Amino acid sequence: MKCPVCVYYGWALTTVAVIHVSVGEMYTSLLNVKQAISVERKLIDYLRTYIDDELERLQDVKRFYAKVSNLHAELYKGPATAMSNPLVAFTLIKRLHSEWMNVVYSNEALENTQAFRSSYKEEEEDLPKLEDLQGAAKGLMRLQDVYALQVASLVRGRFQRVTDGEPSDIYLPVVSVPLSGDDCFLVGKVAYEQEDYYHSVQWLEESVRLFRGRGGEWSPENEGTLEDALDHLAFSHFKTGNVSYALSLSQELLHYDPLNVRVLKNVEKYEKLLVSSPPKSLRGGGLKRPSSTYLRTRNTYERLCQSHGSQQPAHSDNPRLFCDNFTNDDPRLLLLPVRREVLSLHPYVVLYHDFITDTEAQEIKALAQQGLRRSVVATGEKQATAEYRISKSAWLKGSEQSTVGRLDQKISTLTGLNVKHPYGEYLQVVNYGIGGHYEPHFDHATSPSSPVFQLKTGNRVATFMIYLSSVEAGGTTAFIYANFSVPVIEKAALFWWNLHRNGQGDEDTLHAGCPVLIGDKWVANKWIHEYGQEFQHRCSLNPEE
Repeated sequence: MKCPVCVYYGWALTTVAVIHVSVGEMYTSLLNVKQAISVERKLIDYLRTYIDDELERLQDVKRFYAKVSNLHAELYKGPATAMSNPLVAFTLIKRLHSEWMNVVYSNEALENTQAFRSSYKEEEEDLPKLEDLQGAAKGLMRLQDVYALQVASLVRGRFQRVTDGEPSDIYLPVVSVPLSGDDCFLVGKVAYEQEDYYHSVQWLEESVRLFRGRGGEWSPENEGTLEDALDHLAFSHFKTGNVSYALSLSQELLHYDPLNVRVLKNVEKYEKLLVSSPPKSLRGGGLKRPSSTYLRTRNTYERLCQSHGSQQPAHSDNPRLFCDNFTNDDPRLLLLPVRREVLSLHPYVVLYHDFITDTEAQEIKALAQQGLRRSVVATGEKQATAEYRISKSAWLKGSEQSTVGRLDQKISTLTGLNVKHPYGEYLQVVNYGIGGHYEPHFDHATSPSSPVFQLKTGNRVATFMIYLSSVEAGGTTAFIYANFSVPVIEKAALFWWNLHRNGQGDEDTLHAGCPVLIGDKWVANKWIHEYGQEFQHRCSLNPEE
């Protein structure tokens, strides 16, 4: 009898059950975003019912209107003796006393609205929260930054960056949508509320342009208006030093809201500032992206991400890099060797092609779905969510006969390492979200208080990462100090040593998961620890090695 695969999460390795998406974490996993499509389909059905009920109600109102209009067009325009007829007089009095009141004060419209709202509330638990909207907006801004994308192009549904002074497509998606003025307003507002005026200016500029293009016309589904966008954009320009343009936008806003006391005071303030000091104009590309205080390797990281995996060490440049059919001297691989590609020697990084089958990949993803939780990072002895890691993950444990168990055996055969728990951690399955990424980090622990040591089997000596899916663009694995990146290759696996032979961490393994531009990225990580490898991966007699 096969042992069922268990799902684990966190370092406590606690079994979990199927539950709803955690509050405000839908954006961290594309799987959850896809599941939201079915929720909106239900809302569409509810809206159709509401429209049908309202149309039926309005038909009754139109019928009453036609009846009364016809009476005034025909009967009441006739001889004055019409009112002498008691039947005509009675129907007029009755209609004015009760029929008009029943139409005017009908509860039918309210009942239709309440039924619609009640249906909506049934789905409310599975709807995105404010944090999801903010997270999705930040994801767009992250893609804008890392891939140097033009906001004006994103608004048109294109992924373009400026090359030699001209916009050029870095990827042409099969399916895309343009953004509305309200869409841009919400992205700009998220940046504005974080006092990130570099991004708020760019997105609010597009919002104002699009709202102006519609003559300031407002739609009931919109949160923002032209006035809102002008208000936020004016202050954003003021904060970036562009006082003259802030004044111009504020004066435009006063055309729509001439009695706005706050804006009137701003106009007075801006005018005084312009009199006391020369105007600064930052329009036309003068905005400067703020420097990063926490990501010292930002430039290298983004350059490697923009290469989309093309910046790999060339075999012709280094003859010690090679491809071969690898057996690891194991009889189980003699008849069916694995295609191995040595990508780097320092650090030692190897890509194993076609490591996993389509069926195995689909089964692993299916097993992980019920246990996906927001990915965490080590912060001292504890773990917490972080903006620099946007994904969800689950931990899988299985018997030797299960798919998870068979993958463990294949990893052990290829690497020659002992991957059984606790010498190897349970298989971690990760699904990335909107602009999902993991900024430069080490897999091995860099502090003795790290949760990595909770297994009491030493540090993470090696990483074995399996690509369970392909992506259309982005999502490469970038090795920062080693200066190369590896694209997502479906069914392949990436292996590298995290530690030197002397047990010290290899700083050249600093790596990152670049933001996913287009696609649904799934990976599985197997982290192998020092203990249990005494005879498989011996320490060197040279303490410097």
